[in-house]
Amino acid sequence: MRYLTMLWVLLICTQPTFSQDQQDLTGKAVDFPSRFFTKINQKTVSLDDQLTRQTEKYLTSLSRKERRLKTKLYAQDSAKAAALYGNDPQQQYAAYIQKLKNDSSRIVHSMGPEYLPYADSLRVSLAFLNKNPQLFGAARALPAGMQNSLAQLQQLQAKLLDADEIKQFIQQRKEQIRQCLLGYESPPPGANGILDNYNKQLYYYSVQVRQYREDLNDPGKMLQEALSVLCKLPAFASFMKTNSFLAGLFGVPSNYGSPDALTGMQTRDQVLSMIQNQVGSGGPSAAGAVQSSLQTASQDITNMQNKISSMGAGGGTMDMPNFKPQNVKTKTFFQRLEYGTNVQTQSSAYYYPVTTDLGLSIAYKMTDQNTIGLGASYKIGFGSSFQHASLSSQGIGLRSFANIQAKKSFFLSGGFEYNYQPVQSDLSQTLALKSWSQSGLIGVSKIVSMKTRVFKKTNLQLLWDFLSADQVPRTQPFKFRVGYSF
Repeated sequence: MRYLTMLWVLLICTQPTFSQDQQDLTGKAVDFPSRFFTKINQKTVSLDDQLTRQTEKYLTSLSRKERRLKTKLYAQDSAKAAALYGNDPQQQYAAYIQKLKNDSSRIVHSMGPEYLPYADSLRVSLAFLNKNPQLFGAARALPAGMQNSLAQLQQLQAKLLDADEIKQFIQQRKEQIRQCLLGYESPPPGANGILDNYNKQLYYYSVQVRQYREDLNDPGKMLQEALSVLCKLPAFASFMKTNSFLAGLFGVPSNYGSPDALTGMQTRDQVLSMIQNQVGSGGPSAAGAVQSSLQTASQDITNMQNKISSMGAGGGTMDMPNFKPQNVKTKTFFQRLEYGTNVQTQSSAYYYPVTTDLGLSIAYKMTDQNTIGLGASYKIGFGSSFQHASLSSQGIGLRSFANIQAKKSFFLSGGFEYNYQPVQSDLSQTLALKSWSQSGLIGVSKIVSMKTRVFKKTNLQLLWDFLSADQVPRTQPFKFRVGYSF
């Protein structure tokens, strides 16, 4: 689908036109997005920094594991260990880290194992604008960072190719270690665990590099607007057909865009007539059968693409992991955060009216299933009964919580809370009450996924406050909360 997407862009931008629009670019100004180059710089610099930092983190971690494994292997069989460590891998890890940090000027001639259509369009657009600065008009200054945008993009693409090379090295190194351990009748204690961990690191690094590629290939509204402007220029069509990676892949003829290129080619009407004749020979139900076959084929291709993507297509390796992957392992701290809100109503007790707690929370995902977090709530009072209904402020609460998956969508939940609810009474016995009461909660939660733009999950909780009996006055022992995550 990505090849088809880029082919569509290429065809749209390189449609042959034989009219007065074929003219020089000199003096022609285009209405270009003003923040285009700033946005590109920010995005490429951010991805560059993340890729460099994460690659260094993974390689440093793998280097430490190799040192541990080397010590274990030499202690049991120095000859076999020497065969594995003939070339010092520590130097190779360090060399790849330095290469990634210093690879800033190489011009790439490939996009690696996976074609990125919008990234290719972006590269061609920046190269075209750098070559034709007169497009911005004599009265307008050249946009700041125009040349730097192309340099930053080329640097990022070079580092993505370096990342593919690093993944191949790690893959080969993992296989060498595996073969070495197979030669032992009884591998050193912990050696297989180091290999398993090595395999996990390789998997997560491949997923992370793939995510960086997808982020780079995200067109965004600004790139789409820029392409729509540039595609109106015949000169850009000519530039794109000779400079894009896809044009080189499909071998666009040199006379494309001229009347000579159409010689001998079938017209659209001729192609449609040929299709109709073939379908018509199959009888009255032939058209429906063809349409059904096309839909089935399209669905099969989509399913296959989803399977290939889940296995890491474009990542240089398609090894199936021998463990259950955790998607959060490749997320940053802020990407692991999950925000939510919840509601809890509590009946009146002693001096307290009926209250509703409106809570806000922020949770950190330790794994794909388990979270810990903090929250706060505001208590609204509605009076002690229907006859004495009134709105009032009844205090605030501070919360901590944890949710551990028990089975499928059911979770074990627990938490500790402080609630401030001053008693509105002149009774002398209330003066001895502490301002903040404590709640210790344990219970179960049922989380239901939601397919809405705002809320992602509904969380139904039934909690028991095992400290309620110690409160004076005694608080409600069971709490039912309805929460939403977004």
